[in-house]
Amino acid sequence: MNALQVELGERSYPIYIDSNIYNDLSYFQKHIRGNKVLVVCDSNTAQHYLQATLAMLSDYQCQSITLSAGESQKTLDTVSQIYDALMQYKFDRNCTLIALGGGVVGDICGFAAATFQRGVTFIQVPTTLLAQVDSSVGGKTGVNHPLGKNMIGAFHQPACVIADMSTLRSLPPRELKAGLAEVIKYGLIDDAEFYHWLNDNLQDLLALDTDKLAYTVTRCCGNKARIVAADERESGQRALLNLGHTFGHAIETAMGYGNWLHGEAIAAGMCMAARFSANSGFLAEEIVDSVVNTFKSVGLPTEPPADMTSEQFMDLMYRDKKVRDNVLTLVLMNDVGGAFLSSTFDTELLRTTLFQTLNK
Repeated sequence: MNALQVELGERSYPIYIDSNIYNDLSYFQKHIRGNKVLVVCDSNTAQHYLQATLAMLSDYQCQSITLSAGESQKTLDTVSQIYDALMQYKFDRNCTLIALGGGVVGDICGFAAATFQRGVTFIQVPTTLLAQVDSSVGGKTGVNHPLGKNMIGAFHQPACVIADMSTLRSLPPRELKAGLAEVIKYGLIDDAEFYHWLNDNLQDLLALDTDKLAYTVTRCCGNKARIVAADERESGQRALLNLGHTFGHAIETAMGYGNWLHGEAIAAGMCMAARFSANSGFLAEEIVDSVVNTFKSVGLPTEPPADMTSEQFMDLMYRDKKVRDNVLTLVLMNDVGGAFLSSTFDTELLRTTLFQTLNK
C-alpha cells in the first residue's frame, strides 16, 4: 500500500492508496469521530459500493443518503438534502460524514460537513480517477452557481482519503478519460519527468493497469499534497493547480453543468492556455503541439465548443474566483513542467486568441 501525508499541522491527514480497501474497516476506524456516520453517495456509486460500505460500518449508527448523479446536482438544494438527513437522524457535532463517489459527491458532502454545526468530520472515499488524483485532496469543497463554477464553498480538510484502485474498474471509459486530464495537468505544472512517463504509459492507464494506476495516483497526490501543504488556502502557488481551469470552467458554465465533463472541459482549457502562452511569447509552438497531441491520444477535447463566442468566454472568465479587483490571474506555461501565474498578460491578445480559436 502507498500512504502519503498531507502536512497541515493539526489538520494533517493520510491518503491511503491501494486496491480493495474501500470496505476495510481498519482504514476508517481511527478517523471516524463519534458513533453516528452518514454515508453520502450518488445513484451511480450506490449500485456498486453502498451495501458493502454499510455492512462494513454495521457497528456504528450508520445512515446513508443517495443523491442524483451528475454535475447538475452540485447545488445548494442538494446540500440541503444532506442537512435534512442529518437533522432527521438527530446528528450532532460529534459525527462523521463519508463521501463515497466522484468529485461531485466529494465536493457536496465536504461542503455539508464544513457548514453543518460549523464543521464536522468527513472522510473522502473517491471512486473516480479525477477525484482520486485531485478533488478529494486539499480541502476544497463547494457547489456551483448558475453564473459560475464552484463559486460557493469552503476550505474543510478531510480526516483521511481512501483511494481504492479497484473502484476504477466500474468507471465508464468517458469518465476514466476525463480523469486523465487532471493527471496530465500535474506533469504540465511542474513535473516534466512525469509528463514524459505519461506519454509512454497512457494506453496502459486506459487499459486499467493496476500497478500503473496506483503509481499515477500516488505521484499526483504527492504533488498535490506538497503544494497544498505550502499554500493551503490558495493565496499563491496553489493556484498553479488551476492550469486550464479558467478556460475550462467557462466552457462548463456556458454549456450547462454536466454536458461537458469537468475533465473534458479542463483538457480543452489546458490546450487553450498553452496556445495563449505561445501567442504571448512564453511557450514554443512545438510544446503546444505536444500538449495537444497528448490530450488527443487519450481521446479528450482539445478545442472549445464552436458555438461559444469570444465575448462570452471573456465575460465568464472574468467571473472566475481568481479575479481580484477586476484583475484576472491566469496560469500560463513557459515549458512542460513550467507553469506560472500571470496577471499582467495582454487582455486584447487574449481576446484575439479566443476569437481565432473559436473561429477556425
